[in-house]
Amino acid sequence: MKVLLLQDVKGTGKKGEIKEVKDGYGRNFLIKKGLAKIATDEVIERFRKEEEERKRREQEELEEAKKLSEKLKHIRVTIRKKAGKNGALFGAVTKDEIVEAFKKEFGIELDKKSIEITHGLKHVGIYSLDVKLGHGIHGILNIEVGEL
Repeated sequence: MKVLLLQDVKGTGKKGEIKEVKDGYGRNFLIKKGLAKIATDEVIERFRKEEEERKRREQEELEEAKKLSEKLKHIRVTIRKKAGKNGALFGAVTKDEIVEAFKKEFGIELDKKSIEITHGLKHVGIYSLDVKLGHGIHGILNIEVGEL
């Protein structure tokens, strides 16, 4: 029986490969668990089209991430908070506040989980933070923390 593997299967093959397997193994394990489908021309063609579509979407996401990274280099967002006489804030600037400020000022949607704050933003000043944009692309968030 010929099957098209939908996922990597240890000892059998990688996703997208067409393999000749024993009938029982194919029907009772691979197909039953959703790891493979019987390799008909229609199934193979549909799989190839889905793979092409996935690669195209991934390429578009990569291009968008690169554009966003370039855009982030040239903009700075200002966040105002209460501060003491020495410039220390009453509480730190949070990721939620950063995400909200970028959305409000520039319409840029960021995921707060992708922002890396290595040290707390607890003083008035200018900060540069790293943000993961996906597909191995990082951007720089320029943030100015000022007094109210």
